Amino acid sequence: MSAADRLKGLDTFVTVAEAGSFTAAAARLNLTNSAVGKTIARLEQRLKQQLFERSTRHLELTDAGAAFHAVCVKVLGELEVAERLLSAQHSAPSGRLRVDMPATFGRLHGVPALLAFAAHYPLVTPQVSFTDRFVDPVEDGIDLVIRIGGADSWPATLGQQFLGNEELIFCAAPAYLERHGSPATVEQLLGHAAVLYGKADGSSSPWLIKQGKAPLLRQQVHGRIVLGQAEAQVAAVEAGFGIAQLATWVVAQSLREGRLVRIMPELTTAGLPLHLVWQRSRQQAPKVHSLIAHFSATLHIGTN
Repeated sequence: MSAADRLKGLDTFVTVAEAGSFTAAAARLNLTNSAVGKTIARLEQRLKQQLFERSTRHLELTDAGAAFHAVCVKVLGELEVAERLLSAQHSAPSGRLRVDMPATFGRLHGVPALLAFAAHYPLVTPQVSFTDRFVDPVEDGIDLVIRIGGADSWPATLGQQFLGNEELIFCAAPAYLERHGSPATVEQLLGHAAVLYGKADGSSSPWLIKQGKAPLLRQQVHGRIVLGQAEAQVAAVEAGFGIAQLATWVVAQSLREGRLVRIMPELTTAGLPLHLVWQRSRQQAPKVHSLIAHFSATLHIGTN
């Protein structure tokens, strides 16, 4: 017997069990009482089991019928979900699409990618928030989150996609290097003025130094200036305040336009990972599914 033949009559059986009578089930299914009765009789004959205890007033499931009913409900439910998913894949993305992204990465890379997506899908209405803290997509009702770092804190119930690690490089303004020289060793590097990233607690982030196969060194250095925002760091480095260790996605344009110069490329270090995070329950919605695919193809942060 084929799988299709085994599915015959299951919906009628479940409807009878839930309606409590052949008459009520027939009305729901827009069939005659006779047609419903014959379907149940054929099903019982095929299964070689009595599924209902019948009387003039009551219709109750037998033990075998109750067990079969539980399985049928699960099977029919999974079929319904599969049909909805297939139907959704043929629908055009539309409706409000809530996205959260880090402020600096969002302005430099996330928003341009999202605008390209919105131009391609005019029925989608993006609503974007910018936060650098942990955001719970389920609790906050957000469809898709872009986040740098923090992957260990995401619940396993959320969908995730890894898009690579940051590349951290040392860079300085050409004018600064003309005045102070370009370092050739780690010792010389540590002797230069530093433009550091400042944390909310008043501390500053160390420089991460990786030489060959040696362990990663987290080197605390004295900052010429300490700033709590990456673009502000870039501005200070361009103004000649010193050397900074920054992610390539932050300084890409400054490097292309010659406002900054990469120094000691052998000290390039992997930084934090970039992830897309979403509610699994919304993943197959056309707008969410399409945006995941779009960001996966357009957002790249460094090494994979």
